[in-house]
Amino acid sequence: MTGHPVLEVGGTHVRASRIDTTTWHPLPGSAYRLPLDGSGSADAITATIVACADALCLAPSETLSVAIPGPFDYHAGIARFEGVGKFDDLAGVDLRQTLLNRMAQPPGQVKFVNDAEAFGLGEWFAGSARGYQRAVAITLGTGVGSVFIEGGRIVRSGPSVPPGGHVYRLVVGGLRLEDTVSRRAIVAAYDHLASSPRTDGQDVREIAAAALSGDQVAARIFAHAFRLLGETLAPWLVLFRAQVLVVGGGLSASWPLICGPLRNGLSEAADEVAMVRSANTENAIAVGAACGATECRAVAQPVPGPAMTGSTERT
Repeated sequence: MTGHPVLEVGGTHVRASRIDTTTWHPLPGSAYRLPLDGSGSADAITATIVACADALCLAPSETLSVAIPGPFDYHAGIARFEGVGKFDDLAGVDLRQTLLNRMAQPPGQVKFVNDAEAFGLGEWFAGSARGYQRAVAITLGTGVGSVFIEGGRIVRSGPSVPPGGHVYRLVVGGLRLEDTVSRRAIVAAYDHLASSPRTDGQDVREIAAAALSGDQVAARIFAHAFRLLGETLAPWLVLFRAQVLVVGGGLSASWPLICGPLRNGLSEAADEVAMVRSANTENAIAVGAACGATECRAVAQPVPGPAMTGSTERT
């Protein structure tokens, strides 16, 4: 088979693809996506992940790279989710062994990487952060993922980054950042402040649409959340001497509601940092996952050529 096989596991979907390790772009037509219920049972979640991985038709000689959010023991391949609002039923599950045991055509190896770190690497090598030495990338969705990158190297410790490079652990106004800036936080705030209850099926996407259509409560919730995110990020961007901030994840689809408040929250830091929205979060994660598994970071040079764009997928 051609291309490096990658699996990207998110809170609402799982996506398989193959990455061309010469261009660091997804191979056309290789992407396959399935919906995933992150609040489902361990059996249901793993069955969906296995079904998506099987679409890659893996060979025994291949290594499958799996990008997945934390908390997760990436070396051991064991899920550590507990009380994070997604994948709680996977806590303690050896996902590596589950994949190897249940896949119709298991690979020789399965390697796990943090999805936010993979996103940042993908953006640095082949996306919106190409050409910058020091980049910060964040993913906004069921949580807030983050990574700090210097010259293609992930920085997880030191005085210029939060512990582990994770901004979701930061406490703002007595609350964890994710308690204000996340899908579940926005939905909860809307439930609390809206004059009428949400209708069935109304999620953060519909709340964003309402904000853009003139719903003042929805607009205020987005403005508050992302101004707070900017205020929280600002001192770390300054300490890290970041040159670019790349924003991705499902919530970035609501960019018109995010961009202004985020920049306002960044305040003076915004004068020193370019702020861009990812062209394709999932492609960036896939590229970064393949990049991490093949240790292309050692090259420490972004790939020349066009940046990643959207792609068509099989379903």
